[in-house]
Amino acid sequence: MQKRIIILLVAVLGLSMMRVQAQDPMFSQFYANPLYLNPAMAGTNICPRLAFNFRDQWPSMPGTFLTYAASYDEHFDKIYGGIGVQFWGDRAGEGGILNTYNVSAMYSFMVKVSKKFNMRFALEAAYRNKSLNKANLTFGDMIDPRYGFVYQTNEQLGDIDQINSLDFSFGFLGYTPHLYFGLAIKHIATLNFGKTTGYSFINPDADGKFYDNIKYTAHIGANFDLKRKSKKETSFGDISISPNFIYEHQLGFNYFNEGLYAKFYPFTVGVWCRHGLTYKYNYDNYVPRPDGTGVDTIPSTGKIFNSDAVIFMFGLEYDMFKVAYSYDLTISRLASATTGGSHEVSVQISLPCPKKRKAIKDLKCPSF
Repeated sequence: MQKRIIILLVAVLGLSMMRVQAQDPMFSQFYANPLYLNPAMAGTNICPRLAFNFRDQWPSMPGTFLTYAASYDEHFDKIYGGIGVQFWGDRAGEGGILNTYNVSAMYSFMVKVSKKFNMRFALEAAYRNKSLNKANLTFGDMIDPRYGFVYQTNEQLGDIDQINSLDFSFGFLGYTPHLYFGLAIKHIATLNFGKTTGYSFINPDADGKFYDNIKYTAHIGANFDLKRKSKKETSFGDISISPNFIYEHQLGFNYFNEGLYAKFYPFTVGVWCRHGLTYKYNYDNYVPRPDGTGVDTIPSTGKIFNSDAVIFMFGLEYDMFKVAYSYDLTISRLASATTGGSHEVSVQISLPCPKKRKAIKDLKCPSF
């Protein structure tokens, strides 16, 4: 068993060295969207779980970002692990100029190391479609000084308006009754199909293909019961706290998220601080050529330290339902008065679980 795990890790890390391009949308209620955070979270609730998420980022600015997700996961004894499926979509730009749709399936293999320590290793396969709504693009040469946007543009938009791909990811998770930690490596390999050559709205690699930037997510947290009436079930008035740290790296962007949850069952409040370190040479070194034949690389150096947002969250649990709302207060140079911050809502439903599965320890981590 250990030999198989080592071989799997070596293979995944080798694939992760491939060069890739693009960046994923972001959620602030990390544990309310567990499969998006880490595919190894599939089955950690043991019982069947449904999760729904919606995020409206910077609603006061033109071309707001709308992101939504839905997922289902469950643990199965016969396959020694959990199965999960997820769909998410992202709309960016005025009227949805750039749209991304992703559907994935994952398997999380559970290893019971000891009575109090479990590990999970997961593989995820995803189908992704990226599309560009060229009809909603506007350029300077379309403007009439008197009548506004009335002319046809002479800009070369290229002959590609959508890209389809298969994408593969890996996740690891370890947890005890009070501590949990994990690592997710997204987009370790991408297979494009259909027409993917020529200049388009996503920067191609040297071979003319289009890729998603590899994304690393490392997370660690703990759960401490301050007051608990019963060891078997959660009761009204039980009190616990949960400190957490999440690090994300993609396309030269490094995000550090520090958070703390306080639960007075059935209520939960949380606060997170998100800040980043950006390497400029990975941020702005691709410049489209005027004739539309490709891109040029413009060297750029330096780092940007950025305090992005403070996130406030409130959640409520009742029976099988968990509902939460969070608000990202922008503290960067893009003030909240300009962006409108970000709003996020999540709903989770825990379905009835067979009694024999209740003997397996679930993951004790925040729900939001």
